[in-house]
Amino acid sequence: MHFRNIVTAIVLLFTSIISYSQGVGIPSKKGGIGFGNVPSFIGVRFNFIDKNVEKINGINVTMWQAKEEGNQTGTVNGISLGLPLALGTANKNGIGIGIFGVGATKNLSGLNIGGLGVGAGRNITGINVGGLGIGSGGNLKGINIGGIGAGAGGNVVGINIGGLGIGAGGNLSGFNFGGLGVGGGENVSGITIGGFGLGAGKNLKGISIGGLGVGAGETINGITIAGLGVGAGKELKGLVMSLLAAGSPKIKAIAIAPVVGGESVNGLIVAPIHLLVGPIKKFKHGDDGETREETNGTFKGVSVSIFTKVNGQQNGVSLGLVNYTRKIKGVQFGLINIVKENPKGLRILPIFNMRFGKKSE
Repeated sequence: MHFRNIVTAIVLLFTSIISYSQGVGIPSKKGGIGFGNVPSFIGVRFNFIDKNVEKINGINVTMWQAKEEGNQTGTVNGISLGLPLALGTANKNGIGIGIFGVGATKNLSGLNIGGLGVGAGRNITGINVGGLGIGSGGNLKGINIGGIGAGAGGNVVGINIGGLGIGAGGNLSGFNFGGLGVGGGENVSGITIGGFGLGAGKNLKGISIGGLGVGAGETINGITIAGLGVGAGKELKGLVMSLLAAGSPKIKAIAIAPVVGGESVNGLIVAPIHLLVGPIKKFKHGDDGETREETNGTFKGVSVSIFTKVNGQQNGVSLGLVNYTRKIKGVQFGLINIVKENPKGLRILPIFNMRFGKKSE
């Protein structure tokens, strides 16, 4: 009974004090124990809604946030407790814990735990845990764990785990795991795992594993594994493994996939079904509109495939049932071996084929 009376008295005192815009402090308005909207304080401060804060050093306990973002100013250095929301300031440095969430209009740094989420308008740095998610308008750095996901408008750096996904508008680097997917608007580097897939707007570098697919707008470099396919807009490098297909205009890798394709392919290629090098480009020529073919594919290395087709120059060894190339500086081994540049009678041979006679122009 006495405890209930004490709690009631504290609540009444708290609500009455917050009616004063500047609040009160014991023993002074500069430090000790503060109640209400004291703008600058050192010690333990209790307030319902923080408005126009300047600087709080110590422990700051709040319940809600100001409606106007312009009133959410100042910095808290120390411990920020939200019952239920730790919001209402521009910056928070230290430990932030909110039953519902922790946030700042500008920057968060330190250890932040939000029952629902953690967010900042600019940068978040440190160890951050959001029951649903973590979001930053700028950069997100440190150890970040979001029940559903974590993302930033800028760069995401560190150890990042999202129940569904991880995303960055800029670069994504470190260890990144997304239950469904992981993506970066620019470069992605490090150890990256996406349950369904992962992608980079520009370059992807490191160990990359996608349940369904892995892709990059420019270059993929490192160890890349995908359930269905791997693709890069410019180049594939390193070790590439896929259960269906791998392709890029330029491949310089050990590539293992049922189907592999590219315009310039260098390395060891194990494509059980088909290796295609250099697409055939058809164009109109002259006033008569004659259709001609242009083949500029190049293969250099060793290939193992049921059907290897090089629309251009082969420099190396191809092993398979059917091997085809326009030009060759190497050897084919298979059931049917076709070298288009050879003289008639030597263009199609069993067992093996190579270049016979003068090199064609």
